[in-house]
Amino acid sequence: MNSHSVLNRTLLAVAGLVLLGGGLLVLTGALDLYRRWSLDPPTDWPLTGPHDVLLSTQDRTRWTDTDWWWPTVIAALTVVAALALWWLLAQLRHRHPGRLPVGNPPCDGVELHDSALADVLAADTARLPGVHKAHARLTGHTHRPQATLDLTLDPDANPRDVLHALESTLHRARQSTGWEQLPARATLRVASHRPHRAE
Repeated sequence: MNSHSVLNRTLLAVAGLVLLGGGLLVLTGALDLYRRWSLDPPTDWPLTGPHDVLLSTQDRTRWTDTDWWWPTVIAALTVVAALALWWLLAQLRHRHPGRLPVGNPPCDGVELHDSALADVLAADTARLPGVHKAHARLTGHTHRPQATLDLTLDPDANPRDVLHALESTLHRARQSTGWEQLPARATLRVASHRPHRAE
C-alpha cells in the first residue's frame, strides 16, 4: 500500500469516527435513551434529552461583539475549505503517465500507451513459473514511469524464484521500449487453496 492510499484511508477513518460519534451523541439525546435506560451522563454532557441544544444562546453569542471573532471564523473556514479542495484535486490528479516515448533517444512520433505496456507486462509475468495471476499498471510521469505489479502465486511457488524470473520480464520490457530503467514494485500474494490432508 503506497503513502497516498494510507493517507486517504486514515483521513476517511478519522472523518468516519467523528461523524459516527457525533451521530450517536445526537441520537442518544434525541431518543431520550439516558432516561429510558437509567443512565447518568457525565456532568456538562451535551444533548442529554430531546429538548436540549448543543449550543445555548449564551454560547452562540458570547464573542459576536468582539473584533477578532468573525475574522477568526472566516479564516478557519477558509483554511478548512482550502484543505478540502487540495485533497479533492489530489484525488482527481491524473496519476498515469499516458503516452510514453519509445527509444533512446526517443523516436519522433513513436509512442506507447501506458495501458498497452501494462497489459504486456501482466501477460508476460503471468507466464512465469509459480505465478497464478498477474496484474500490472504504470504510474509516475511520462519520462519516469514506474511499474506496479500485483502477483498471485501458486501455493507451492518460491517467492525468491518468482522475483528472480521477474527481473528477466522487466529486462525485456526495457529492451523493447529502449529505456535504460523501469523501476518496479511487486506485491506478492498466495492463491487460496485447500489444506492438504494427511492420511
